[in-house]
This record gives sequence, C-alpha cells and structure tokens, in this order.
Amino acid sequence: MITTIIFDIGNVLADFIWEEHYRSFGYDDEMLARIAKATVKSPVWNEYDRGVMSDEEILQGFIANDPELEDILRKVLANVKTMVRRNDYAIPWIKELQGKGYRCLYLSNFSQRAERECAEALDFIPHMDGGILSYQDQVIKPMPEIYQLLIDRYDLVPQECVFLDDTLCNLEAAEKFGIHTIHFKNQMQAIEELRKLGVDA
Repeated sequence: MITTIIFDIGNVLADFIWEEHYRSFGYDDEMLARIAKATVKSPVWNEYDRGVMSDEEILQGFIANDPELEDILRKVLANVKTMVRRNDYAIPWIKELQGKGYRCLYLSNFSQRAERECAEALDFIPHMDGGILSYQDQVIKPMPEIYQLLIDRYDLVPQECVFLDDTLCNLEAAEKFGIHTIHFKNQMQAIEELRKLGVDA
C-alpha cells in the first residue's frame, strides 16, 4: 500500500521554460541553437540545478563551451526567476492527496539560487510535508545517499513510497531502495500510473 508520494520539483511541480526565456531576447534560431548547445545541452547544465557549484563556476562552464557567447550567456542567465514557472495543478494536487491521507514529500536538485529567485514559482513547498533539496545537504540525485537520507529522515518504508521524476537515472537509483517509481511526463499520465499502484489520485 502506498502511503507516501515523493515529487521531484523540476518539470513535475514546476516547469523550466528555458527555450521560452531564451526566445524573449529575440535571437534567431541559429543563435538559440548555439546557446542551447553551450547551456542546456552541455554536461555543466546538470550542475545548474544541483547547487553544488557557484553561479560563476556554472557560468564559466557554459562560457568554456562557446567563449564567443560570454556576453550573451551572462545576459540570458542573469535572471533565473523568468525561467521557472509553477504548474497550476501543483498546490491543488498536493492538497488533494494530503486530504486523502497521503504524505507528500519533495526530493530535488533545485539550487539555492533558484529557490531564492523563484520563490513565487515554488510557493507549493510550504504546503508539502517535507523533503530534501540537494544544496541543503550537499548530496545530489542520483547519488544513493540522497535516497537513504530521505528514508532515514522521514522514517519511510520504501515499499510504501512512490517517486515521480522526469529523469530516468534518478528513478533507477530510487528503485534500488525498493521505492516505486513513475517516469513523469504530465499530470494525467502520472495520475493513471499512480492509480495502477492503488493510489487514490
């Protein structure tokens, strides 16, 4: 029986709207492709949400991918707030699940800077029953330690938990602890998958 639902934040409860943000600067498709290659399609991007690198270290990593874009990259990455948007369903869904007796936790690599700048988009966090943000404990998904920390901190029975994440490697790591997982694509798909596990979603 599932008693606890664990949510990733990025692209589950909040959307990262990077392309929309980049396009707001009026660059053509060729430039957008270059920016994407230097940022969201580069290995450094994985560190951006984890909070284990400083803003300048992350930026320098992007610039190293395409030094000619330094000024542009500094400009488009100056305001994280415009890149993150809370999904309208987040708070109602959390409250509905809690009203049915489920515990709702978060497990996310969201960064300290992003949390600070995107407070309005992340206003569902105070409504939840707790969770882990990687920068606070200096442990990141998919490292095994973050899943063990969540289990220990909230006295979880892994077989009674289900974890929703949009990244497969994070789900595979959770499964090693016996946690049920759902590869999140959209809310309706997730609800269908939850119901298959017996959750009154």
